[in-house]
Amino acid sequence: MTASSEQNWEKIAASKRAALAAQIPLEYRIPQQLLPPDDQLDVTTFPKESGWFDQKELEIAESSATHILNKIASRSWTSEEVTRAFLKHAAAAQQLTNCLTDFFPTEALAIAKSLDQHLRKTGKLVGPLHGLPISLKDNFNIVGKDSTVGFASLVNQPATCNATLVELLGGLGAVRYCKTNVPTAMMIPESVNNVFGRTVNPRNRKLTSGGSSGGESALIAFGGSVLGVGTDIGGSLRIPAACTGQEAVMSVNGPMAKSLEDITYYSKAVVDAQPWLIDPKCLPIPWRPAERKSKLKIAVLWNDGIVQPTPPVTRALKETVEKLQAAGHEVVGAWDPVQHLKAVELLARMFVADGGKSVRKLLAPTDEPWRPEMRSYSEASELGTYEMWQLHLQRSELQKDYLEQWMSYGGLDAILAPTCPYATVAHGDFDYVGYTGVYNVVDYSVVSFPSGVTVDKNQDRPSNHERLSEICEDVHAKYNPEEIDGMPVSLQLVAKRLEEEKVLVMTEMVLQAIHPSTLSSITSKIKAKI
Repeated sequence: MTASSEQNWEKIAASKRAALAAQIPLEYRIPQQLLPPDDQLDVTTFPKESGWFDQKELEIAESSATHILNKIASRSWTSEEVTRAFLKHAAAAQQLTNCLTDFFPTEALAIAKSLDQHLRKTGKLVGPLHGLPISLKDNFNIVGKDSTVGFASLVNQPATCNATLVELLGGLGAVRYCKTNVPTAMMIPESVNNVFGRTVNPRNRKLTSGGSSGGESALIAFGGSVLGVGTDIGGSLRIPAACTGQEAVMSVNGPMAKSLEDITYYSKAVVDAQPWLIDPKCLPIPWRPAERKSKLKIAVLWNDGIVQPTPPVTRALKETVEKLQAAGHEVVGAWDPVQHLKAVELLARMFVADGGKSVRKLLAPTDEPWRPEMRSYSEASELGTYEMWQLHLQRSELQKDYLEQWMSYGGLDAILAPTCPYATVAHGDFDYVGYTGVYNVVDYSVVSFPSGVTVDKNQDRPSNHERLSEICEDVHAKYNPEEIDGMPVSLQLVAKRLEEEKVLVMTEMVLQAIHPSTLSSITSKIKAKI
């Protein structure tokens, strides 16, 4: 059935994009003469080099969340001026990277002013996040705002109640000011959809910022947010399955920030707020300070048996292992990826378990086409109840086998692994999420962190090592060190289930081994699956 002209997805999308552009006040629109040329790939330098931001705005945006909170608490800074600084940076990030889906400066400033007034009158903070602007991924419901997750049919369908986390953050004193872009249905590892288009990487606009929390990733990397919240079910904080309705792999919320300190602070603040009292799916487990051991016992996932990491990722693993050993930690050798193929296959089947019906239902009202990246969903067959039960049983068996393997190492603390087989890729080339997705299937605690290694086009030339599968062949055929030269490489540290506090402490120890004297000044993106 053909949709009416009023329902045509292209008209709806164009109208929504125009409305988003209109939400940026004139004062936050980059003057034409200051706009970087289209062929300027790295725009992270724009705030400092453009002359458009004053020193206070730059100082605020370059500060950590904990530093900002201390400044607000001491009344050195107001929440209003902090919020204004991030509104201006976020507006610039949107104009240069297309990272937002909603922007509400008037509402944000009203919240900030109210918090400042409360502090002046009472001398007390509302909560541990008092006055801090926090960005939110598009799928978090906020009253009066759309949560389109990239579908034209969900445009102008504002939420009538706040998400639990939105309510909780408000109670802790956070200021909400924007929502960030995602892929269609949050099912693609790059943030692109038919409504808002593609979010680009601010460090190189020819490359992807990842997905499904790619809008958050771009916003934080640019300096438009100091702390953001994404969701995770398979990768890149990480690839949530919002539309399939199944719970074989649970989606979780998690923080994204430039410092591990900020991620830990946020995580403790949320747990201390006892979210299990308002969300029946939250486990009633208080924050448990983790013991800081003198020496970690770590296994290394050199490859997952399906896709070999590209050369810069392998180099990052090797250099990190050397630094860990030099710092006195025990690296016990390779983690055998014997369970990983089964995990990846299970994840793929779980993602399309409804045969793409949920997505198809949202595309139909506006005649919106399937995006090419979602071919597996458009071609999938729906699983029956029995087949889903079998998937759940296989998942439980896999979780048991993975735990038994872990325990066989005797006192193993963590696995060091690639976050993905590449540093980043050109738009449309993010083909493999197995390195992240496996830990959603087994439900382990993970932090993705900057290794300190950047791609070197001369040092990281294509290698001739064994290709493990057809997709491995494809990944390496597309690998081009020239186009990603200088981009940072992230790794991930994996702990067992419900060991979030422990994995945060262990990541700090790993970062200290990598950057012994500069831990506090690390500015590369850190993503934690919490």
